[in-house]
Amino acid sequence: MGRGGRGGEGTAHSLRRSVFVSFAVSCSVVAAVLLLTLSMFYRSSVLNDAKGMLARECASVAASIGDGGGAADEIGLLSSIDFGEERATLVAPDGTVLYDSLADAATLENHAGRPEVAEAFQTGEGESDRASDTLGYVSLYHARRLPSGDVVRLGLDRSSVGRVVGQGLFLMVIVVGCLVVVAWFVSRVIASRLVRPILEIDPEAEDAKAPYVELEPLVSRLNEQHHDIIERMDQVQSADDMRREFTANVTHELKTPIAAISGASELIRDGIVRPEDIPNFAGRIYDDAQRLSALVSDILTLSKLDETERTRDRQMFGSVEDIDLLSVASDVCQRYGQRARDAGVRLRLDGVSTTIRGNARLLDEMVGNLVSNSIRYNRQGGSVFVWVLPQAGKPCVRVSDTGIGIPQEDQAKVFERFYRVDKGRSRERGGTGLGLAIVKHAVAFHDATIDLKSELGKGTQITVTFP
Repeated sequence: MGRGGRGGEGTAHSLRRSVFVSFAVSCSVVAAVLLLTLSMFYRSSVLNDAKGMLARECASVAASIGDGGGAADEIGLLSSIDFGEERATLVAPDGTVLYDSLADAATLENHAGRPEVAEAFQTGEGESDRASDTLGYVSLYHARRLPSGDVVRLGLDRSSVGRVVGQGLFLMVIVVGCLVVVAWFVSRVIASRLVRPILEIDPEAEDAKAPYVELEPLVSRLNEQHHDIIERMDQVQSADDMRREFTANVTHELKTPIAAISGASELIRDGIVRPEDIPNFAGRIYDDAQRLSALVSDILTLSKLDETERTRDRQMFGSVEDIDLLSVASDVCQRYGQRARDAGVRLRLDGVSTTIRGNARLLDEMVGNLVSNSIRYNRQGGSVFVWVLPQAGKPCVRVSDTGIGIPQEDQAKVFERFYRVDKGRSRERGGTGLGLAIVKHAVAFHDATIDLKSELGKGTQITVTFP
């Protein structure tokens, strides 16, 4: 049923059959045209030669009997000549047939109205040809006027074009049949040679070659589709690997603060903790709860950003409006000012008021994560500089620090989720491991670009340029 359904939609044609039909039809048409051409050649060449020969023989006969002296002598001379397949006729000036080599002259009708005879009486020489529809012949005539006033005429029958075609019809059928048989064998050989290179095209090859110039667009398209499939498979595999890694990291990151909270609260519940140590354990519980809350918040934000990129729906984070980048950076610096002072880091903001179309929440998280990372991975007595200024006519935000820097081999990976350059020290410094991933997606949300420059031991500079 499946094949029948496909056949109903469209029938695939066999190349071998197409070559065979084309070759056989072509040979048959050529044979028919050749036969007709030869027949026309017979009409134009063979008959013309026969007319010329008849004219010469008629002139010779007229010269032989020209001095006969009278009709009786002329008839006697004509009777003595063997004309073979030709027919000789002697006609009096009034059209009466005096002699005919093939029939009794008395039984023949008056020939005064015959074109060749009438022309000979008038001009001295005449010719004509008449076709017989029933016998399939063409009768050729040539006449000459004798000195006596009589006209001698010679006639010759030749097969007509139709008769030649009819006689050759059987031969043509045989020839066409032979050509069809030959075409069948030849078409198999030709089709096999044509099809073999096509069948040898490997659709799974990364760079298949076209055996014929005409197939280059098709093979090129196959190569493009193959590359697209491989690329999409790699993307699917990468997405699957990322999903597994993300799930494992989320599980691990969630377990860590939950275990700490559970352990500390269990010790307090069971009365194992001394009263004077309870505030310390409560602080640990609070810090881990805050860390857990931040992690859940970052995961939800990333999930929304992923969904936004998939559906192209930017309304998931609220409306897009005119936002002053300097105002956003100022709010972030005020919010992180105390943390910077606690870490012994100087935080400074500079720039000019710059308005862009964007989402206030995402811009705040983007700048906040950049500033937070610059404070977290800085050194005692270091600095964090935040600039808001146009660059090459485009608004941009730049956050630079004098911190520990990022190794060259890790710079391309720091925007991945849960990626940490030094996992042990990163956990000691805190953070969810999702900050720069949120920055990357927030930058994409605003159709902006991000540029990272860092040198180990000297600091990091990240610039976000908006369109």
